[in-house]
Amino acid sequence: MSVYLPVMLDCKGRRCAVVGGGAVAERKVNSLLAASADVTVISPEVTQGLRQLVMEGRIRWISREYAAGDLAGAFLVYAATSSPEVNGAVIDEAERMGALANAAGGSRTGSFISPSVLRRGRLVIAVSTSGAGPALAAKICDRLEEEYGPEYEEYLEWMYRMRSSIKRQVTRPETRQRLLMKAADLEVLDEIRKGTFEPWDTEQIKQWIANNQEES
Repeated sequence: MSVYLPVMLDCKGRRCAVVGGGAVAERKVNSLLAASADVTVISPEVTQGLRQLVMEGRIRWISREYAAGDLAGAFLVYAATSSPEVNGAVIDEAERMGALANAAGGSRTGSFISPSVLRRGRLVIAVSTSGAGPALAAKICDRLEEEYGPEYEEYLEWMYRMRSSIKRQVTRPETRQRLLMKAADLEVLDEIRKGTFEPWDTEQIKQWIANNQEES
């Protein structure tokens, strides 16, 4: 059994290629766009959704069958055609180039597998069964949606502002850590859920840090 290393990849601005133009390819493209990747699709035909993305200028489309050399310069590659032979050839080229690669279906998955993902703004929860049951991973993700609702998006934006401000204002690492832990103990998440939370402005955050730094 393969044991996978969980990672979060920074794909912003990096060239990523999706070979295939069906529903699976469209899902891969959308996940890459969510990560701000520079996406090229290679396929003679694509879904209406992919055509719309091309029209909007959000992706490039090479309207033909995949050919050797198409993956030059790619950081990450998805092989998402209905042909195991084509997918295998894509994986072979990607691996020769040192690019990360994944194939949809077939016996070869490539150098990584895609987990089921739940996104709430900055919160990203990935669930994988290491290839044993992708449908089960999706069901687990569905359950997590109930526990981690949309309120986490606003909460983590607040936490990000707090953390950034603490890092700017506080030099001592021990004090920073104490303040971050204290901020995490505030009942902001509950207030967001109840609809009673009033966003803090820059001066309020600065004052909270000053007051609590003095108490540390």
